[in-house]
Amino acid sequence: MKSVINELEEKGRTAKAISRHMAYLSTEVKNKALTNIANDLIAKRDEILAANQIDQQEAEKADMTAAMLDRLLLTSERLESIAQDVLAVATLPDPVGEVFDMRTLPNGLLIGRKRVPLGVIGAIYESRPNVTIDISSLCLKSGNALILRGGKEAVNSNSALAKVVQGAATRAGMPNGAVQFIENTDRTLVAYMLTMSDIIDLIIPRGGAGLIKFIKEKAAMPVVAGGIGVCHTYVDESADLAKAVAIAYNAKVQRPTVCNALDTLLIHTNIAEAYLPLVATEWVKADVEMHCDKRALSILKSMPSLKLVPATGDDWGKEFLSLVAAVKIVRSLDEAIGHIEDYGSGHSEAIVAQDYSTAMRFLNEVDAACVYVNASTRFTDGSQFGLGAEVGISTQKMHARGPLGLKEMTSYKWLIFGSGHVRP
Repeated sequence: MKSVINELEEKGRTAKAISRHMAYLSTEVKNKALTNIANDLIAKRDEILAANQIDQQEAEKADMTAAMLDRLLLTSERLESIAQDVLAVATLPDPVGEVFDMRTLPNGLLIGRKRVPLGVIGAIYESRPNVTIDISSLCLKSGNALILRGGKEAVNSNSALAKVVQGAATRAGMPNGAVQFIENTDRTLVAYMLTMSDIIDLIIPRGGAGLIKFIKEKAAMPVVAGGIGVCHTYVDESADLAKAVAIAYNAKVQRPTVCNALDTLLIHTNIAEAYLPLVATEWVKADVEMHCDKRALSILKSMPSLKLVPATGDDWGKEFLSLVAAVKIVRSLDEAIGHIEDYGSGHSEAIVAQDYSTAMRFLNEVDAACVYVNASTRFTDGSQFGLGAEVGISTQKMHARGPLGLKEMTSYKWLIFGSGHVRP
């Protein structure tokens, strides 16, 4: 183990040294690296998918859940989508070097701020091999060095993808070693990595609640954590019912295994009898299991073929990551907001309403990273927000919130210009 720790430290020191050069790379070099990555993902598709197939077979033997298997899976279509996201990042403005808030103080000092990279980013993540590319592309474009440590369930996929990134970046003229990949999957390395505050400037965890809790408690450096999504959609009495059905269907069914999928559907009592049968009719086509409170059960019990389960206290505040949704009827907007306050995770919350004042109250009073009016929570995604990709979705309030894109991977320093100024 000592040799493995030494290797980790060596990779860390290399990343730290390189990070000083990364801050001054030209936008042209960065964009060339991203273009190379996108092209190589397609050119080396067979190699990448073969590695992913090994991981899939091992995961199935280990009885991995359907949600985790879906996150682990790479296909030609998914690789093409990932490549397009990388190219989208290349088209975005380079945040590094942006000077803003420049002003002259009454004493004549010219003062402002300049955007700079954070330095060395450490990414610790489970299952999702797409994270290897997403976080690499954003870190390279924002001038940060990167240390990747994926889970053992995706080690072959992550290794193949990391080699694509490393080769593509080096060919573009980036320093060799800008992206470091930790091949060893021993979990003790994670604990040691969290002590390397002299090297790693920020840790970004991607994974389950257990991993994120462990990292937040043990890390000696700042952590931007999130990804646990208990997402609600509230259908108000003023809602357009057709839109409400389409939104709830998309939010639950389009990809149920991800953090921005609907978990709990809240329905105003005045439209429950009209709306519930409509959404249940659509959900049953996708085999959605509905965990309903007593009032919802009484409305739906006469409908055939529905998968109905009496809701328990454990269903509120649960991230299902499957074709399961909790359903609760509420008496008012206040009760809906109160329920979200009690059980939400601060990720993504939505209201379907035609009444302007109701919608604005929801926007103003619901405390979450992303709050929607008349739209599906499935849009909480860096690509969908025009960020190209994301390194994660933060449910914290410092230093960034929601999908983390290029600007969220930077800090700033103050620039002060004087002409012999001394403080009186």
